[in-house]
Amino acid sequence: MDKQYDTRVLPVTEASLAEAGDWIRRGELVGMPTETVYGLAADALNPEAVSRIFKAKGRPQDNPLIVHISAMEELYPLVKEVPPAALQLAEAFWPGPMTLIFPKADCIPMEVSAGLDTVGIRMPGSLAARQMIAASGRPIAAPSANRSGKPSPTTAEHVLRDMAGRIPLILDGGPCQVGVESSVIDARGPVPVILRPGGITPEMVRSVCGDVRLDEHVMKAAEAGEKVRSPGMKYRHYAPVAKVTILRCGEEEKLASALCRAYDEAEKKGEVPAILGFDGAAYGGRRVLSLGSFHHPEDAAQRLFAALRRLDETDVTHAFCAATEEGGIGLAVMNRMGRAAAFDIVDL
Repeated sequence: MDKQYDTRVLPVTEASLAEAGDWIRRGELVGMPTETVYGLAADALNPEAVSRIFKAKGRPQDNPLIVHISAMEELYPLVKEVPPAALQLAEAFWPGPMTLIFPKADCIPMEVSAGLDTVGIRMPGSLAARQMIAASGRPIAAPSANRSGKPSPTTAEHVLRDMAGRIPLILDGGPCQVGVESSVIDARGPVPVILRPGGITPEMVRSVCGDVRLDEHVMKAAEAGEKVRSPGMKYRHYAPVAKVTILRCGEEEKLASALCRAYDEAEKKGEVPAILGFDGAAYGGRRVLSLGSFHHPEDAAQRLFAALRRLDETDVTHAFCAATEEGGIGLAVMNRMGRAAAFDIVDL
């Protein structure tokens, strides 16, 4: 980064929203709260501003960005067409944690689309995010506001740790309610395809469109050099410094016992282990970071990234993570866990 900033964190007020809008119009970056994770916002129609996102994050430029809007009428100038299924989903779930893939209009810079002829667009459920977009008067390109590859930020403090000195302003909207990035859905064809799972689940999409399928890369990595159609499809993503191994079993007690055995075996090898586990399980005196209730995967969605970040504040070298059920938002949790672990998953 060539330019250094005295990064400020401000609560969301009329004055701070106006200031954020001014920074965006000037081609600068702002930390933006959303209901999913905090975003690193720039004017989506300004190629130079968008390039600053990649520099601030250390993000590969072959990874497309999502464009955020504050109202439905802002969609149409950004796309060449709105497929019927995409319109159905937008009417059902916008504002909300869902990104839809559209054929991009010529005004969308190649820096945003990573050379694709499509663009992902969403209308955030967060009122603060929509207010900031409206205050800027621009569509907003905004990936997660973390250093590339690291766990996504779910608080303004997380953004500050990664972006201090790199951006002028972070708006503090409190902890994110969903906690994992938006669902990315390609609804251009006869059956909507989920490219990245999130808060809008396959079951919810099916209730609107009658059918849905998962992209083959939801629970496996894209090949080296393969062009990805959505953010979050790379091999190792959202990862702490520590090695992460996932243990998967539908029986809560059996899973807890296996996590304890893995922990003890790692300790015997000289590693410094930790368990990312569920409340109420019998882990003894072992070091545990809570993912909430085994029966409520929305808890794990809200807590996962914060837990992965806390690992980096410790001397832990190997984290053993309890898998969630893959129904509902549990699929999104397992997708993020899988990428943090480079898909090192042990089925019990």
